[in-house]
Amino acid sequence: MSLQMQTPQRPLPGAYYATPVASQYQGASSSRVQTGPQRTSPQNAVAQNSTATTSGQATTRSPEESLSPVERAARTINDTLAQELKYPELDNYVPQGISADYDLTSTAAWAPFQKGKVFKIPDKIFEQLNRGQLMTDLGLFADINHAYVVIDNAVYLWEYTHPDPPLVGFEEQRNAITKVMMVVPREGVFVKSITRLLVIATLYEIILVGVELEKSGGSYSISLYQTKMSVPVRGLTVRCLAGSADGRIFFTGSVDNDVYELTYQQEERWFFSRCQKINHTRTRLSAITPSLSFTGRAPAEHTEQLVVDSSRELLYTLSTESSIRVFHMKSKTTLKLTATKRRTDILNHVSHMTSHAGQIIGQPRISSIHPIPAQEASRLHLMATTETGCRLFLSATQSFGYLSTDAYGGTMSMQVHHIKFAPSDGSPVAASGISATSANAPQLNTSSRALTNSHKAWRFGPGFFIDNVRKHGQPGVDDLFFSGPDSGRVIRPQEPLAPHKYPELAMWARLDAPIEDVSLITEPFSAAPTPLGFANELAVQFDKPTTEIAIMTSTGIHTFRRQRLVDMFVSALRVSRGEEGLTGIVNKFIRQYGRSETAATALAVACGQGIEITSDGRSVAVTDPGVVNSAKTAFIEHGGKPHLNENAMVDQATPPTDMVVPSPRHDGLALYVSRLVRSFWKSPVISETATPIGGLSVSCTFSLEKLQNVQQCLSDLRDFLDSNKTFIDGLAGPEALGRVSTRQQEIALQAEHRALHALLTLISSIVEGISFVQMLFSERMEDIVLSLTPETRDNVRKLTFEALFAGTKGKDIAKELVKAIVNRNIINGANVETVADALRRRCGSFCSPADVIIFRAQEQLRRASDSGSGSEIGRNLLNESLKLFKEAAPQLSLEQLETAMKQYTAMQFFAGAIDLALQVAQESDRGNRALIWIQNGRPAGDSGEAIFTKRRNCYDLIHEVITALEITIQRTTDINDADSSLATTRRQEAYAIIDTSDDEVFQTDLYDWYIDQGQADRLLVIQSPYVVTYLERRFEHNITIANLLWRYHSQAGNPMRAASVQMELAKSAYPLSLNERIEYLGRARANASASSFTAGRQQRQQLLHDISERLDIAGIQDDLLQKLREDERLQPERRAEVVRLLDGQIQPVSVLYNDFVDQAGYHDLALLIYQLANHRNPIDIRDTWRNLIDQVHTKAADSGRQPYEAVANTVRSLGNRLHQSESTFPIPELMSILKRYAYTHQRGVGPPTWVVDVFIDLQVPYESIFSNLEFLLYNQEQPFVSGNRHYIADDMLYVAEKRYRETARGLNALFGGDANAAAMVGTLGNLVDLGLSEGKREDCMALRARIDALLR
Repeated sequence: MSLQMQTPQRPLPGAYYATPVASQYQGASSSRVQTGPQRTSPQNAVAQNSTATTSGQATTRSPEESLSPVERAARTINDTLAQELKYPELDNYVPQGISADYDLTSTAAWAPFQKGKVFKIPDKIFEQLNRGQLMTDLGLFADINHAYVVIDNAVYLWEYTHPDPPLVGFEEQRNAITKVMMVVPREGVFVKSITRLLVIATLYEIILVGVELEKSGGSYSISLYQTKMSVPVRGLTVRCLAGSADGRIFFTGSVDNDVYELTYQQEERWFFSRCQKINHTRTRLSAITPSLSFTGRAPAEHTEQLVVDSSRELLYTLSTESSIRVFHMKSKTTLKLTATKRRTDILNHVSHMTSHAGQIIGQPRISSIHPIPAQEASRLHLMATTETGCRLFLSATQSFGYLSTDAYGGTMSMQVHHIKFAPSDGSPVAASGISATSANAPQLNTSSRALTNSHKAWRFGPGFFIDNVRKHGQPGVDDLFFSGPDSGRVIRPQEPLAPHKYPELAMWARLDAPIEDVSLITEPFSAAPTPLGFANELAVQFDKPTTEIAIMTSTGIHTFRRQRLVDMFVSALRVSRGEEGLTGIVNKFIRQYGRSETAATALAVACGQGIEITSDGRSVAVTDPGVVNSAKTAFIEHGGKPHLNENAMVDQATPPTDMVVPSPRHDGLALYVSRLVRSFWKSPVISETATPIGGLSVSCTFSLEKLQNVQQCLSDLRDFLDSNKTFIDGLAGPEALGRVSTRQQEIALQAEHRALHALLTLISSIVEGISFVQMLFSERMEDIVLSLTPETRDNVRKLTFEALFAGTKGKDIAKELVKAIVNRNIINGANVETVADALRRRCGSFCSPADVIIFRAQEQLRRASDSGSGSEIGRNLLNESLKLFKEAAPQLSLEQLETAMKQYTAMQFFAGAIDLALQVAQESDRGNRALIWIQNGRPAGDSGEAIFTKRRNCYDLIHEVITALEITIQRTTDINDADSSLATTRRQEAYAIIDTSDDEVFQTDLYDWYIDQGQADRLLVIQSPYVVTYLERRFEHNITIANLLWRYHSQAGNPMRAASVQMELAKSAYPLSLNERIEYLGRARANASASSFTAGRQQRQQLLHDISERLDIAGIQDDLLQKLREDERLQPERRAEVVRLLDGQIQPVSVLYNDFVDQAGYHDLALLIYQLANHRNPIDIRDTWRNLIDQVHTKAADSGRQPYEAVANTVRSLGNRLHQSESTFPIPELMSILKRYAYTHQRGVGPPTWVVDVFIDLQVPYESIFSNLEFLLYNQEQPFVSGNRHYIADDMLYVAEKRYRETARGLNALFGGDANAAAMVGTLGNLVDLGLSEGKREDCMALRARIDALLR
């Protein structure tokens, strides 16, 4: 006995996919597994599928399947770029607390910086130094590759990268120089060529010198200009200078702790000279009075460092007592002290965070402060470095929370947020050491003396730290401690749920002379404009110049270059030993940075992105085959595998390929591509600006040189993938399927191939797209843009690189630009083949072979216009252009079609214009889905509607051609016979194309257009099978079309079909009146009665029967309508309602009887309905007749007419309409009812035989009348008994006389035969005895005698 399972079992993992039935996977799913580097966990995937709604139809395509390869890859790039922007901000991985995470290495492969070139100080500088007497100073302006030296009263600048640089000096003053700084000037004060100011502080004044920079290649030349701006500073001994981004200049002296500002303006004003100083910390009187010491003792405290944070409009000062003050630049002229943090306060706060830190014990001095810009961190504002090398990260707060850039309204508080201790010096950690984050974490060494005697420190974004450590007992030798964030580990915590740490790579470097200055050579680092994503060095490895730092000593300038992750990988590969060494290196990278990042790094190195420093300090690309092959091996063999996330499968409607998580190799490829294109991916392609004279200037928003570099990198990548595709799963082709062993692996490999193929397609598209941009800007873009339509120009202005590379709309816009380029070149006399060939070679996808054909057709059309359409050459060129246009019809845009047709029409090539439009319309819908949509009744919202609209756009152009053709015919008719004949010929050619077209959609649209133009009768003369189909299809939508259908059948000699249409019209829902419907039925009966060879007799009889029955009902309804209109019993509102109902569609008989006839008491109509409905109940019929006669009698009597006449007329009318039916016009019953009525109500009124005359008028046979009267006579029914029997007998005699007179004429046998005559003789003999009136007896005997005589 087997048990039947009541609940379906859930398929086991892998069981479902073991059966390779493709149709089961074609369902729809609104969820997918993300194909970018950010993986979707199985739990999230299940949740996404659980909340998704599916249609349940197996034919619905999933969103993933509906995307083209390029669109799918573009979405992957967008997902990757979005994930790169999620790099944590500094506040997240420098949390509140303490840390000492360093990866201090002596191996160059893992060092954060590489030492580059060393530039010696020129000998001519030493010659000047030897002449110095009072003071000397060295410094850097590394962002412009210049250094300076101060010798007594002079300052000299030189370009240190130049082998024999010229000296640019300022020697035009006599006082000893104490400090030099270069700042940005205020806007509008100097001419535009002055982009910098050289601020020279001397013992007696501060002088501003204008600096003009001229860049040539990678070098700068400097010119100095006198500004005649200076302020006295006698007695201050200026040692600190700082400038803000908007041109404000601040300074402090060594005799007090005041902060001054040097203000300058273009011209003097009231109370304000061109240049003056303002003391922002003391009163106005003290500000203009120098601080003089009469005791000979120096001030106890003064400022030794001054820094500006322009992003937050803050100025920080550090005093000799390690006190930090914060000033807010609330306006362009004010400076307000908002916070003061003394060393004791800072260290007290530190002691609350850690009480056993040896680096803090003894209250070490703060040696340097470094602002943290708002773009880098939201909460952290400042980093202070102690003389023990301990870094203190401080945040500024107010009562309402952390300060933003516009929230400095009053006093604020600064707190130590995080402490970064110096790296371990190898000494053992004390028992009371502090744990970093948890009980399982290693204890921190807070007593390290590795950075003790930190003389000065520098910090550059996104966290590069350089500490100048002076060792005891080694004068003249400085050690440099370098550290930088390990971005790969920051973004990828070792533990998924663990908080972000602050891991740093660190190294030591020793220089041969004391450090004079440290400066940033490259632009300040920024991977994003906001703290989120700002510090992502990995994202900009290939997009921005690598950070370089210049360090000046007394002997030269040393450069250090930030070592990127790809550079570390190159260095690590160089020191690896064999295959095992390579595996170890790769595994280490995977552990620290993840498999996707490792794959991206290896791919970059394999494609030539690795850089290394040569022995002479130059940076060169790595081309060593051993390194490149090792990187290739790492990418191919350690790239991971895709896997099917079966837990994400909720229903069988989801395609299994959508549930595949691509391999890290795919994610690494996406990372590499996204990092190459990130800087311009979302940017517009063009930028429009107005020239000074009001013209238009169009330029590329991105450097064409940089675009070319990216193109070269992508081309190298494409070549690498193409040459190694046989080794890469997903690119190897069908042969890779032979290496799979399960259905799951097969599905995963299919999804991997789809994802990798999409990226390859996008790479090719980007390469071609960049070629297109380069070609575009090799033309005069201003002329091209101005030649576009306003709509196209607006689209071009909004076109982004992403849309150009991966968007269908972007490709369309690009093709518009290509057309504009070709047209411009054709106008300028260039050959279209030459231009098109150049376009096709450089960017084939933007100029396809079809585009070339279109260009050739346009050229032929232009030549035809030049030759004249009336000439033989012109007509040949027109035919040639038509042939070319039709060849490219599938790719011909509507705008191109419209332009060509207008030109054809202008040259009276009407047939060609129509033929081309028909070809384009059919090519746009090869599956004829528009016709299916029409046949289905044109459902709204169906996909076929859009396709039909697209085809109708072509047909609308044909309508315009037909209109132009008819206008031409009208114009030429009145001119001359030759022109008229030519126009007629062209008209015949055009209509031959129209009438012979097998495009049913076109014919349908054409007929619609005829009707809309009021030319519906044109359909009656068209000999096309589509006319009847069209009219039948549109029968229920338009009364005009419905009338055309029966007229068309009548004209075509098919009355039966015309009758059927008219019958349907009478029954239709069109707003027709009842009379119109009766008219349709009358025409239908006439047409159905006509002989026709197209229909059988039985079919015609059935149709006639249906029409007659419907016509009878309509007649009754019409009678009812007339009665109700005149019925005074109805209220006006009810009458209007009834008329509206009955004067329209023909109602069912049951509705007419039950709702109206029976309730209103219209007995005559009731009898007609009995007849029509074949109602044979004699009692109902008899009662209705009686009621009718009584009703007619009453109405006649009330109106003053003779009632008997009204009754007679009513019976006579109904007898005709009822066709003397035995059921509804029972003569015996009616004879009896009428005789009783005459006796009871009309005795003595009117002719005594009026009852009999009614039946005689209805041509009731005399024999029937006579026999019914005879039945009444012998039956002796009341009141015709005894003496009243003569009423019947007299009528019998009257009938016999009438019958005798008719038959006695000899036309027919007497009474129908001798037997009937003999019987009549006997009956007449009995009448005398049966109560015949006295005056009638002689007539009866005479009639009997005449009949008897004739019988003899």
